[in-house]
Amino acid sequence: MPFARLGLSPALVHAVREHGFTAPTPVQAAAIPPILQGRDVRAQAQTGSGKTAAFVLPLLQRVLQAMRPGEKPRRLRALMLVPTRELAAQVGDVLRDVCEHVAEPPKVVVAVGGVSINPQMLRLRGGADIVVATPGRLLDLVDHNALKLNDVATLVLDEADRLLDLGFADELDRILALLPPQRQNLCFSATFPPAVQKLTDALLRDPARIEIEAEATRAAQIHQRAIEVDATRRTALLKALIAEHRWSQVLVFVASKNAADNLADKLYRAGIDAAPFHGELGQGRREQVLADFKAARWQVVVATDVAARGIDIDRLPAVVNYDLPRSPTDYVHRIGRTGRAGESGVAISFVSAATEAHFRLIENRQQQRVPRERIAGFEPAETAPAAGVTDPQGTGGIKGKRKSKKDKLREAAGRGPQDS
Repeated sequence: MPFARLGLSPALVHAVREHGFTAPTPVQAAAIPPILQGRDVRAQAQTGSGKTAAFVLPLLQRVLQAMRPGEKPRRLRALMLVPTRELAAQVGDVLRDVCEHVAEPPKVVVAVGGVSINPQMLRLRGGADIVVATPGRLLDLVDHNALKLNDVATLVLDEADRLLDLGFADELDRILALLPPQRQNLCFSATFPPAVQKLTDALLRDPARIEIEAEATRAAQIHQRAIEVDATRRTALLKALIAEHRWSQVLVFVASKNAADNLADKLYRAGIDAAPFHGELGQGRREQVLADFKAARWQVVVATDVAARGIDIDRLPAVVNYDLPRSPTDYVHRIGRTGRAGESGVAISFVSAATEAHFRLIENRQQQRVPRERIAGFEPAETAPAAGVTDPQGTGGIKGKRKSKKDKLREAAGRGPQDS
């Protein structure tokens, strides 16, 4: 089905064609019509499925229809809440790219923490039509009287599960209390755990429910591999795989800031262009690493889970789980950095005897078995730990449904400063 048949205006159809998109993805085809009709939407689809454009395109059309030429100050008509700075930048980029082909584009402001609030306050002078923000910074702007939410006609929660995972529940409650009761609500996420389901049940009114089957799509686009290797041999194996496959780019996930710094340094000293990416880097440095990675100036980026969402690298060929993620949900988001928008990719996980049980948990939750492999010269010698010893990497062991207070503190320390 072409975009023109979804109800988008000729200008927006032209805009998506200019960006090389000839046909909508399944989530776009399902979400765009009800959003244009003004309905609430609850959409579940995997990362890399085109969720951002699924709400950006119809929402932009509704804002353009509501705008009044020469209106000052501009009225905030659409608010998009996202969990991370990187995802805010990605959504803002999509909006700006599409707006390049609009005769009278709306004013879009991206507001995130980790940087000075003053430029964002200046940008908001005269109002804005669309704001993309992390929850903490949005409330800062409201507290500084730089922004009012009483005219918001549409609220978007993007990656709603991650918003709650990062502890934004209280901020969301405050924001919802400031919004007009009559509005359109759009909730997009890759997963809907109980806390998110409870939120959407209270927030959405007779929503269009969209669930895009993830497993078949992911199986077709992402080749998952699990390589058995001792923890002490992972760095050597990673170097060997990079050399063997000649990946132009690879995103490597580790459990902590220190692990990211150390592994990137080892790879760099081995002649591989590698850089770390984690929450304790300054915002300017994070943006530079991502820009250089997208421009293929870095071959390898070693990241903590701060990078699991909101990073969109065209044709990223490979993702490596050097450390396994703490949760099956994070596994889905990590591997979703490759195999995006119809491209193929490979996701490799290093599995030691001590982490085998945890990887089985991940397999069970995604209902997919990944055959174990052994690479010549890297066959494991370790055996499984004694009962009760489940945390050889210092990552908190096997994660169940509820985290302990110690786990939460450890995770917060590993992520570094949050978007506030």
